[in-house]
Amino acid sequence: MKQTFIILISALLVYTIIPTLIIRLFGIGVYKRGTGEQPIALTFDDGPDPEFTPLLLDLLKKYNIKGTFFVLGRKAEKYPDLIQRMHNEGHLVGIHNYVHWSNALMSPKRVREQVNKTANVINRIIGEKAFYYRPPWGVINLFDFFLMKQFRMILWSVIVGDWKSSGGKQKIKQRLLSKLRGGAVIVLHDSGQTFGADRDAPAYMLEALNEFIIEALYTGYCFQRVDEKRAA
Repeated sequence: MKQTFIILISALLVYTIIPTLIIRLFGIGVYKRGTGEQPIALTFDDGPDPEFTPLLLDLLKKYNIKGTFFVLGRKAEKYPDLIQRMHNEGHLVGIHNYVHWSNALMSPKRVREQVNKTANVINRIIGEKAFYYRPPWGVINLFDFFLMKQFRMILWSVIVGDWKSSGGKQKIKQRLLSKLRGGAVIVLHDSGQTFGADRDAPAYMLEALNEFIIEALYTGYCFQRVDEKRAA
């Protein structure tokens, strides 16, 4: 029993824990942030969502900001009009797996299927191949390093816990402002339907984001898509 446990832990260390630490702590093979002189990148995970994504697109359009959306393939198939709108309004559409499963719990083959299936869905909708990829929860497995030959993996430098409703907009806004830096890659969520999220959490995110954008623009910051940035 003890030996089996040791073997299991060792396998997890090699398969997912160490590879994830490598990219999360050291940024090896991934993009996490730009230089301090660069604009901020707003990125959004877990959509599209029929309730909150249109409101988010309206907000970004109001301030003429282009963002990056890491979408789930299954939702993209269900709401292709939202994917098309993202593209039409100048946003970058990236991949967040076909469903919101962790790469740590899937075989290398299953991960490739998830990524390629989503890329094909996006291509069918907007007529362009998706090149940018964010694994759910920022977790990878050892074989995901081979994916980097085909896709550009994007993580983040700012995460504020906006998938939970507790604390409302004020908590999210304060955390965003406290980490306001040039070159930041901010991850937010335009859907509250994934595991561990609160369904109404994106409503608070949108309120906080609106006030954050106003203050960031007033302070002299600007925004751009992740494909317009260069790594630090």
